[in-house]
Amino acid sequence: MRNMSFMLTTWQVRAQIKSVTRRLGWWFLKPGDLVMACEQCQGLKKGEKIVRIDPIRIVNTRPEPLDHIAAGDVILEGFLSMTPAEFVEMFCEYNRCKPNENVNRIEFEYLEGVTP
Repeated sequence: MRNMSFMLTTWQVRAQIKSVTRRLGWWFLKPGDLVMACEQCQGLKKGEKIVRIDPIRIVNTRPEPLDHIAAGDVILEGFLSMTPAEFVEMFCEYNRCKPNENVNRIEFEYLEGVTP
């Protein structure tokens, strides 16, 4: 099972209020794939270990321009009080991309009764 970092949205994943994530990669994912949500997967200091959160199942993926995000999807991303424009600005700043860049919209579900 591959690890996927949710460094910026760790609490949203732990609270299971996030069910969509946008990525500049992960184009190989398909519905039914299992992924382990983690706090951070890269840039760990010597001696640090990956902290697993929950296993997730991919429900759907599709490419779309980042700046086409709807208010409902911002909520599904786990940002309950952010506007679409604020989300796009935050995403671009963190990922160093442009607002009209195609991203991979990944919808997922949490697996009940499966321990990391």
